[in-house]
Amino acid sequence: MSLLDMPSRRPPALDSPDTPAPAASSAGPADAHAPSADRDPRTSVSRDHSEDRTTRSDRINQLRAGVLGANDGIVSVAGLAVGVAGATTDIRWLLIAGLASLVAGALSMAMGEYVSVSTQRDTDRALIARTRADLAADPAGEHRHLLAALTESGIPGDVVGEVADSMERHDALTAHTRFRHGVEQGTVVSPLSAALASLLSFTLGGIIPLLAILASPPVLRLPATLVAVVVALALLGVVSARLGQADARTATVRTIIGGVLALLVTYGIGAALGVAIG
Repeated sequence: MSLLDMPSRRPPALDSPDTPAPAASSAGPADAHAPSADRDPRTSVSRDHSEDRTTRSDRINQLRAGVLGANDGIVSVAGLAVGVAGATTDIRWLLIAGLASLVAGALSMAMGEYVSVSTQRDTDRALIARTRADLAADPAGEHRHLLAALTESGIPGDVVGEVADSMERHDALTAHTRFRHGVEQGTVVSPLSAALASLLSFTLGGIIPLLAILASPPVLRLPATLVAVVVALALLGVVSARLGQADARTATVRTIIGGVLALLVTYGIGAALGVAIG
């Protein structure tokens, strides 16, 4: 039997007339495996990293404002209340002075944070806009500046050119603002979040010594307020150190010493003024 007379060995399913033919694809073999432009994994990873940096920057900003606000709330409200307590034993004046200090201090801290962070944000945005304009006007000069910045950061000279070229091909503006100026366009801090964190933390911190001095009898107002302030500052020092991954003992001792000194000074001034007025 010759090879031409041998029966075909193709699978029966392919020879069956009832089997539908596979639908023709409009995309060629290369298109079937090519990633879509909207689903470029590099773009997705870059966007995810940018969002992570923005979230982390906002959290650090809120943590800084919160710790600063709580510390100021504890010390300033306690200092004013103790100072008034050194001049008078009238509970009404203590309440008025304490509430005035609490409200004024919280609003002042919030406004100060908002103005300060807004100034930083405006400065960062102006720097990003200026860098964008410089890249459009003099890309070669900006490339030399990037090379110098990367060299100063420790990248070897034999590969710094390739690194700079790769960065600029990926995102020139981010490369220049991050490695030359330390600013990232996706991590500009929010002034509103800092203001709210400062407002709330100052209020919570100031309520502790205010309640301690109002709830204590005249003889125990100073020691009770001292104990409340020391406990509150100790907790604040431990929490801030743990969140910042620093030494809790150093931060706690430093915070307590500063707060106690502020209380003793203000109480001494209040007592002196009370004696002089009386």
